[in-house]
Amino acid sequence: MAILINLDVVMAKRKIGLTELSDKVGISLANLSILKNNRARAVRFSTLDAICRALGCQPGDLLEYVEEDAPASDEEEETGGESAS
Repeated sequence: MAILINLDVVMAKRKIGLTELSDKVGISLANLSILKNNRARAVRFSTLDAICRALGCQPGDLLEYVEEDAPASDEEEETGGESAS
């Protein structure tokens, strides 16, 4: 997936652990762990709001778009990236 969740980075900068964050935002340790380990497929805005409020950050501090590599075309694969002349 091209969206990364940098919760672990923001938590480290704020020197806050998963248990403390869970207590502050009212989200289970299991669900926060899924977010922290970048395994989430969706995030509710209410969850994002609570995390940002507790950590004093912006959604952009937590979410990052990373462009995925596009597969090479057939011609590039056959010629090693050079066009045939």
